[in-house]
Amino acid sequence: MNLDFKIKNLLLICLIFLGVFNQYYSQVQDQPDFRTGADQPEIYLPLLKNKTVGVVTNQTGLMSDKSHVVDFLVKNNIKIKTIFAPEHGFRGDADAGEKVKNGVDTKTGIPIISLYGNNKKPKPEQLKGLDIILFDIQDVGVRFYTYISTLTYLMEAGAENKVEIMVLDRPNPHDGYTDGPVLKKKWSSFVGMHEVPVVYGLTIGEYGKMVNGEKWLKNGVQAKYTLIPMKNYHKKKRYPVLDKPSPNLPNDKAINLYPSLCFFEGTQVSVGRGTNLPFQIYGSPWTQGLPYQFTPKPNFGAKDPFLNGKLCYGEDLSTYPDDLRTLNLEWLMKSYKAYKNPQQGFFLDNLFFDKLAGTDEFRKQMIAGKSIQEIKASWKNDLEKFEKIRIKYVIYKN
Repeated sequence: MNLDFKIKNLLLICLIFLGVFNQYYSQVQDQPDFRTGADQPEIYLPLLKNKTVGVVTNQTGLMSDKSHVVDFLVKNNIKIKTIFAPEHGFRGDADAGEKVKNGVDTKTGIPIISLYGNNKKPKPEQLKGLDIILFDIQDVGVRFYTYISTLTYLMEAGAENKVEIMVLDRPNPHDGYTDGPVLKKKWSSFVGMHEVPVVYGLTIGEYGKMVNGEKWLKNGVQAKYTLIPMKNYHKKKRYPVLDKPSPNLPNDKAINLYPSLCFFEGTQVSVGRGTNLPFQIYGSPWTQGLPYQFTPKPNFGAKDPFLNGKLCYGEDLSTYPDDLRTLNLEWLMKSYKAYKNPQQGFFLDNLFFDKLAGTDEFRKQMIAGKSIQEIKASWKNDLEKFEKIRIKYVIYKN
């Protein structure tokens, strides 16, 4: 009996130990020593010492302690000559499409040059005296989100003016999968410059490598391109953003829905700009069969929102499950079928929808009554061709 009791106790202790070990191991597995490019100054600071530096960044250029990368560089005696600001500005408070002005950063006294509006590509005189430009922006991994276009123009200007480009990499909230129509060159614009799908499955650092490696810059030039990769990053794991990438992507939910809902920006349907739920709701005055109601009004993220002051009928997707790893076309198709306005068609007259889609085929398929399955099947061959390009530039594990 005494021996049995001892054996049982020993087994119990072993089971407790295994339980504690498994719990600890699980926590270690779930929380590896992940670091963004910005959080590895031991790699990039030595490369910036004694150089004259320009920085392309915005409010998302944060380190894990929430300090800004520009402030960190200044503190470490890096000579920053110029800050270049993308769409939405250096502090990220400008509306989508709003012209961003040049100025001076009040905290550091460093001049700010806008890379939006009429000056999307840095001019030779704006690069004069620079040895290297550091790029650190939280992207969302979607073709029509303009930060990859800003990076492209920056790399092009760097190649032409012999200025090195260094990218501090950050997570892609839509990494690890590809989806959507692949852009046709005819529809190339600032909301889609390259022949890639809507969701392209690369971090912004990998994307820059692809643009450089495939010689997609003007005249086939190639930039001197240095990538500071992330540490312990996995492409199919989702990492919370440290600050909203732009005024109307205020949280992970909006970012998750963005690739599916942004097509509405080329239609008579609102995606909730001018509400507390941008890119988490959709609706219009002409889709009255849909259950949710809202009225867009001017706010911080939209000074004059689309359908300002008009009662809209649509859907609230703010409780939709997280981590949507596919384009969901149901909402677009549902609103198209529910839309009733004899004075104005569903698609905007300027056909901005085609620029977002990167082709006119998607719009024509909807008009022809093609099913979601038929539309998605038509993307398959182009996605497979793109995958052969994409895979060459993947540097992180799934």
